[in-house]
Amino acid sequence: MKKYLDFIIKGIYAGILISIGGIAYLAIPDKIVGSFIFSLGLLTVCMYSFNLYTGKVGYILVNKPSYLIELLLSLIGNFLGTLGVGSLMRLTRFKAYIETATSIVTTKLNDNLLSIFILAIFCGMIMYIAVNNYKKEDDVIGKYMTIFMGVMAFILCGFEHCVANMFYFSIAGVFSFKVFLYLLIMVLGNSLGSIIIAFYYNRYNKKVGLKDIFKKQ
Repeated sequence: MKKYLDFIIKGIYAGILISIGGIAYLAIPDKIVGSFIFSLGLLTVCMYSFNLYTGKVGYILVNKPSYLIELLLSLIGNFLGTLGVGSLMRLTRFKAYIETATSIVTTKLNDNLLSIFILAIFCGMIMYIAVNNYKKEDDVIGKYMTIFMGVMAFILCGFEHCVANMFYFSIAGVFSFKVFLYLLIMVLGNSLGSIIIAFYYNRYNKKVGLKDIFKKQ
Protein backbone atom coordinates (compact mmCIF):
# COMPACT_ATOMS: atom_id res chain seq x y z
CA MET A 1 0.00 0.00 0.00
CA LYS A 2 2.85 2.38 0.85
CA LYS A 3 4.33 1.78 -2.59
CA TYR A 4 1.11 2.84 -4.29
CA LEU A 5 0.85 5.91 -2.09
CA ASP A 6 4.41 6.83 -3.07
CA PHE A 7 3.42 6.69 -6.75
CA ILE A 8 0.63 9.19 -6.11
CA ILE A 9 2.79 11.47 -3.95
CA LYS A 10 5.59 11.52 -6.52
CA GLY A 11 2.94 12.22 -9.14
CA ILE A 12 1.59 15.14 -7.12
CA TYR A 13 5.06 16.66 -6.80
CA ALA A 14 5.58 16.29 -10.55
CA GLY A 15 2.25 18.01 -11.17
CA ILE A 16 3.25 20.85 -8.86
CA LEU A 17 6.56 21.39 -10.63
CA ILE A 18 5.01 21.33 -14.09
CA SER A 19 2.46 23.84 -12.80
CA ILE A 20 5.22 26.15 -11.59
CA GLY A 21 6.71 25.96 -15.05
CA GLY A 22 3.28 26.77 -16.44
CA ILE A 23 2.97 29.80 -14.17
CA ALA A 24 6.31 31.09 -15.42
CA TYR A 25 5.14 30.64 -18.99
CA LEU A 26 1.94 32.58 -18.31
CA ALA A 27 3.91 35.33 -16.57
CA ILE A 28 6.43 35.95 -19.35
CA PRO A 29 5.13 37.70 -22.49
CA ASP A 30 7.98 36.43 -24.68
CA LYS A 31 7.11 32.85 -25.69
CA ILE A 32 10.71 31.82 -26.29
CA VAL A 33 11.87 32.98 -22.87
CA GLY A 34 8.70 31.60 -21.25
CA SER A 35 9.19 28.16 -22.80
CA PHE A 36 12.82 28.15 -21.66
CA ILE A 37 11.85 28.87 -18.05
CA PHE A 38 9.01 26.31 -18.26
CA SER A 39 11.74 23.71 -18.84
CA LEU A 40 12.73 24.03 -15.20
CA GLY A 41 9.64 21.98 -14.35
CA LEU A 42 10.70 18.91 -16.34
CA LEU A 43 14.34 19.32 -15.35
CA THR A 44 13.45 19.26 -11.66
CA VAL A 45 11.12 16.30 -12.15
CA CYS A 46 14.01 14.35 -13.69
CA MET A 47 16.55 15.44 -11.10
CA TYR A 48 14.33 14.45 -8.17
CA SER A 49 12.88 11.33 -9.85
CA PHE A 50 9.27 12.43 -9.49
CA ASN A 51 6.54 10.61 -11.39
CA LEU A 52 5.50 12.55 -14.48
CA TYR A 53 3.19 10.45 -16.64
CA THR A 54 4.58 11.69 -19.95
CA GLY A 55 8.11 10.97 -18.79
CA LYS A 56 7.28 7.43 -17.68
CA VAL A 57 4.76 5.99 -20.13
CA GLY A 58 7.33 5.07 -22.79
CA TYR A 59 8.97 2.65 -20.36
CA ILE A 60 5.89 0.48 -20.40
CA LEU A 61 7.67 -1.56 -23.08
CA VAL A 62 10.44 -2.64 -20.71
CA ASN A 63 8.40 -3.17 -17.54
CA LYS A 64 6.00 -5.77 -16.20
CA PRO A 65 2.21 -5.35 -16.61
CA SER A 66 2.04 -4.12 -13.01
CA TYR A 67 3.79 -0.97 -14.26
CA LEU A 68 0.38 0.10 -15.55
CA ILE A 69 -0.69 0.67 -11.94
CA GLU A 70 2.27 2.98 -11.37
CA LEU A 71 1.41 4.90 -14.53
CA LEU A 72 -2.24 5.30 -13.57
CA LEU A 73 -1.46 6.40 -10.01
CA SER A 74 1.20 8.79 -11.29
CA LEU A 75 -1.33 10.32 -13.68
CA ILE A 76 -3.83 10.74 -10.85
CA GLY A 77 -1.10 12.39 -8.78
CA ASN A 78 -0.21 14.69 -11.68
CA PHE A 79 -3.83 15.80 -11.90
CA LEU A 80 -4.08 16.42 -8.15
CA GLY A 81 -0.85 18.42 -8.19
CA THR A 82 -1.90 20.61 -11.11
CA LEU A 83 -5.42 21.02 -9.71
CA GLY A 84 -4.03 22.12 -6.35
CA VAL A 85 -1.66 24.70 -7.81
CA GLY A 86 -4.21 25.97 -10.32
CA SER A 87 -6.87 26.34 -7.63
CA LEU A 88 -4.50 28.17 -5.29
CA MET A 89 -3.42 30.55 -8.06
CA ARG A 90 -7.06 31.50 -8.59
CA LEU A 91 -7.03 32.87 -5.03
CA THR A 92 -4.11 35.22 -5.68
CA ARG A 93 -3.77 38.66 -7.29
CA PHE A 94 -2.54 37.17 -10.57
CA LYS A 95 -5.78 37.65 -12.47
CA ALA A 96 -3.88 38.25 -15.72
CA TYR A 97 -2.54 34.69 -15.60
CA ILE A 98 -6.07 33.36 -15.33
CA GLU A 99 -7.10 35.39 -18.36
CA THR A 100 -4.13 34.14 -20.38
CA ALA A 101 -4.82 30.53 -19.37
CA THR A 102 -8.48 30.94 -20.28
CA SER A 103 -7.48 32.10 -23.75
CA ILE A 104 -5.15 29.10 -24.11
CA VAL A 105 -7.76 26.52 -23.07
CA THR A 106 -10.43 28.14 -25.25
CA THR A 107 -8.19 27.61 -28.28
CA LYS A 108 -7.70 23.97 -27.33
CA LEU A 109 -11.39 23.31 -26.76
CA ASN A 110 -12.26 24.89 -30.10
CA ASP A 111 -9.97 22.40 -31.84
CA ASN A 112 -11.18 19.00 -33.02
CA LEU A 113 -10.27 15.72 -31.35
CA LEU A 114 -8.20 14.40 -34.26
CA SER A 115 -6.06 17.52 -34.23
CA ILE A 116 -5.60 17.28 -30.47
CA PHE A 117 -4.64 13.60 -30.76
CA ILE A 118 -2.05 14.23 -33.49
CA LEU A 119 -0.50 17.18 -31.64
CA ALA A 120 -0.35 15.06 -28.48
CA ILE A 121 1.47 12.27 -30.32
CA PHE A 122 4.27 14.61 -31.33
CA CYS A 123 4.52 15.95 -27.79
CA GLY A 124 4.80 12.40 -26.46
CA MET A 125 7.67 11.73 -28.86
CA ILE A 126 9.56 14.78 -27.65
CA MET A 127 8.97 13.97 -24.00
CA TYR A 128 10.35 10.45 -24.28
CA ILE A 129 13.42 11.71 -26.15
CA ALA A 130 14.05 14.43 -23.56
CA VAL A 131 13.61 12.23 -20.49
CA ASN A 132 15.37 9.18 -21.91
CA ASN A 133 18.29 11.29 -23.08
CA TYR A 134 18.57 12.76 -19.59
CA LYS A 135 18.73 9.24 -18.15
CA LYS A 136 21.08 7.70 -20.71
CA GLU A 137 23.34 10.51 -21.91
CA ASP A 138 26.74 10.75 -20.20
CA ASP A 139 27.65 14.09 -21.71
CA VAL A 140 26.52 16.80 -19.27
CA ILE A 141 25.72 19.36 -21.96
CA GLY A 142 23.69 16.89 -24.00
CA LYS A 143 21.94 15.62 -20.88
CA TYR A 144 20.49 19.00 -19.95
CA MET A 145 20.27 20.55 -23.39
CA THR A 146 17.74 17.96 -24.52
CA ILE A 147 15.45 18.79 -21.59
CA PHE A 148 15.40 22.50 -22.39
CA MET A 149 15.20 22.04 -26.15
CA GLY A 150 12.51 19.38 -25.83
CA VAL A 151 10.23 21.48 -23.66
CA MET A 152 10.80 24.58 -25.76
CA ALA A 153 10.04 22.62 -28.91
CA PHE A 154 6.71 21.20 -27.76
CA ILE A 155 5.55 24.57 -26.41
CA LEU A 156 6.61 26.69 -29.37
CA CYS A 157 5.19 24.13 -31.82
CA GLY A 158 1.88 24.12 -29.96
CA PHE A 159 1.90 20.39 -29.23
CA GLU A 160 -0.42 19.07 -26.51
CA HIS A 161 1.00 17.95 -23.17
CA CYS A 162 -1.69 16.38 -20.98
CA VAL A 163 -0.21 17.37 -17.60
CA ALA A 164 0.61 20.95 -18.62
CA ASN A 165 -2.94 21.24 -19.91
CA MET A 166 -4.31 19.92 -16.63
CA PHE A 167 -2.73 22.97 -15.04
CA TYR A 168 -4.09 25.37 -17.65
CA PHE A 169 -7.61 24.00 -17.24
CA SER A 170 -7.23 24.20 -13.45
CA ILE A 171 -6.04 27.79 -13.26
CA ALA A 172 -8.67 28.80 -15.82
CA GLY A 173 -11.30 27.05 -13.70
CA VAL A 174 -12.70 25.31 -16.75
CA PHE A 175 -13.96 21.76 -16.18
CA SER A 176 -16.65 19.85 -18.03
CA PHE A 177 -17.23 16.52 -19.73
CA LYS A 178 -15.62 17.99 -22.85
CA VAL A 179 -12.52 19.01 -20.92
CA PHE A 180 -12.01 15.51 -19.51
CA LEU A 181 -12.63 14.01 -22.95
CA TYR A 182 -9.95 16.25 -24.43
CA LEU A 183 -7.57 15.40 -21.60
CA LEU A 184 -8.16 11.70 -22.24
CA ILE A 185 -7.33 12.17 -25.92
CA MET A 186 -4.17 14.05 -24.93
CA VAL A 187 -3.16 11.24 -22.58
CA LEU A 188 -3.66 8.67 -25.34
CA GLY A 189 -1.75 10.76 -27.87
CA ASN A 190 1.14 11.42 -25.49
CA SER A 191 1.26 7.71 -24.68
CA LEU A 192 1.32 6.62 -28.31
CA GLY A 193 3.98 9.15 -29.27
CA SER A 194 6.21 8.15 -26.40
CA ILE A 195 5.78 4.43 -27.12
CA ILE A 196 6.56 4.93 -30.81
CA ILE A 197 9.98 6.41 -30.00
CA ALA A 198 10.56 4.00 -27.11
CA PHE A 199 9.95 1.05 -29.44
CA TYR A 200 12.60 2.29 -31.84
CA TYR A 201 15.04 3.01 -29.02
CA ASN A 202 14.63 -0.42 -27.44
CA ARG A 203 14.61 -2.30 -30.75
CA TYR A 204 17.39 -0.55 -32.62
CA ASN A 205 19.38 1.37 -30.01
CA LYS A 206 23.13 1.18 -30.64
CA LYS A 207 24.00 3.19 -27.53
CA VAL A 208 25.45 6.09 -29.49
CA GLY A 209 25.81 9.27 -27.46
CA LEU A 210 26.17 12.86 -28.55
CA LYS A 211 29.95 12.70 -28.31
CA ASP A 212 30.01 9.80 -30.78
CA ILE A 213 27.72 11.67 -33.18
CA PHE A 214 29.93 14.74 -33.19
CA LYS A 215 33.05 12.61 -33.71
CA LYS A 216 31.55 11.31 -36.94
CA GLN A 217 31.01 14.80 -38.38
